[in-house]
Amino acid sequence: MIERIKDLVAPYWPALRLRTILLGVLLFAAAMPAIGAISLRVYENTLVRQTEAELVAQGAALAAVGSIGWPGAPAPAPRPLKPPEGYFHPEFTTIDLSRDAVLPERPAPPQARRPMERDAVRVAAELEPIVERTTRTTLASAVILDRRGVSPEGEDYSGLPEVRAALSGRPRTVLRENGDYRPIYRFEWLSKASGIRLHHARPIVVGGKVEGVVLLSRSPRALFRGLYEDRGKFALAGAVILGLLVLLSGLIARGVTLPIERLSAASRQVAGGGGEIPRTPRTAAVEIRDLYEDFRAMAEAIERRSGYLRDFAAAVSHEFKTPLAGITGAVELLQDHFETMSPAERRRFLDNIAGDSDRLSQLVTRLLDLARADMATPEAGAATDLSEPARRAADAAGFPVEVDVPRDVPPVGAPLTTLESVLTILLQNARQAGATRARVEATPGVEEVVLTVSDDGPGVPEADRERLFEPFFTSRRAEGGTGLGLPIARSLLAASQGRIELVAAGKGAAFRVTLPRAD
Repeated sequence: MIERIKDLVAPYWPALRLRTILLGVLLFAAAMPAIGAISLRVYENTLVRQTEAELVAQGAALAAVGSIGWPGAPAPAPRPLKPPEGYFHPEFTTIDLSRDAVLPERPAPPQARRPMERDAVRVAAELEPIVERTTRTTLASAVILDRRGVSPEGEDYSGLPEVRAALSGRPRTVLRENGDYRPIYRFEWLSKASGIRLHHARPIVVGGKVEGVVLLSRSPRALFRGLYEDRGKFALAGAVILGLLVLLSGLIARGVTLPIERLSAASRQVAGGGGEIPRTPRTAAVEIRDLYEDFRAMAEAIERRSGYLRDFAAAVSHEFKTPLAGITGAVELLQDHFETMSPAERRRFLDNIAGDSDRLSQLVTRLLDLARADMATPEAGAATDLSEPARRAADAAGFPVEVDVPRDVPPVGAPLTTLESVLTILLQNARQAGATRARVEATPGVEEVVLTVSDDGPGVPEADRERLFEPFFTSRRAEGGTGLGLPIARSLLAASQGRIELVAAGKGAAFRVTLPRAD
């Protein structure tokens, strides 16, 4: 199902640059706080709670003044120098726009059956100047009620849930619709606080009893008004975020996109057979630096491989040209002078053709062996005891071979067939060179095992040492040597993280084969 959706979307997916994608991700990440603040109403909820806190503070002050000035109220106790534990009673805001329901607009209160109590009328009259002056600043309306929820005008507010809660001794804040609200901004529907009003009721407690209620109401700051009032802060925050985005974009460009573009251009040049490998940029990310180093190693390996293939193709052409030329010449002579040739001459030319054909067949076989060796891969979990392949190669050598593999030599991490092939090649070369005896000796190391193959032959001439492992190089061409044995051995060992080198020359030759330990 997912693959089908991908196939449908793929033709319409735009081709974007990496820097465009990264810039889009950064812009989205920078916009996430604003998106979250609007969608989750975090900022607007903060504005509403700020209004509620102001109503709580104003209501607490008016209730405190009313309780102290209430007729018959006990004298307030003096504040202790060191307030005891539990002396302070902080009151936290409770309104949540996403959770609390918005009640209908506050209905017009009915007339009470009995007027407001005298003590409450007296307190309301004393608080009237205080209420009048505070509302000039707070813009909140305030009504003083008696213990029955009746106002000085004889209106009964006891039916309101917030007033009932205050009469029971608990302050309460509710959200109600604001009937006087009219939209001003086009996008004001985004703001939930625009069309509501907070109503806070607080009890006036005298001697442990609720004698009255302070009922306050006020419209909170709406979203757009809050944004407008805090426009300086938001502008500064936007400028800082934009600056950080520019800085991050520059860092990403220098650390990721520009180095990748340069590496891409260099890869196209290398693929075309030219160009230079760019220097690893210091400002690039660590992964990009590693990518540059890997690209450099790959380009160098390709160059070495290309050179190897060029030289190998030239050598193959030369090696095949000689027997092919002999076969072609012999066939032409037979075609032109077959009738005039003696039987001995015919036999000699036919033998030459057969010999050259055998050499071509041997070259093809060896080339296939070299190709398999070059394509060989490490065998996971290989662990071979050196004594077994050493004995097998010694038995097939055709001349005396001494094998010295002590019991303390650990297994090596190479396949048995690889070891047997390498030892067979070395012993065959020793026999073809004229050796009468050879020795295979194993020595354990800390992380490697060294296998030394030495003989008593004439050794390797000084002039041939550097070319010894080149394909088709041989000093025994007349004896049927192809010059591919040692390259095959080296490729087989390289597949198992091993290596081979000439360690002695002169009277006898010695080759050192280094193999990794299996453990």
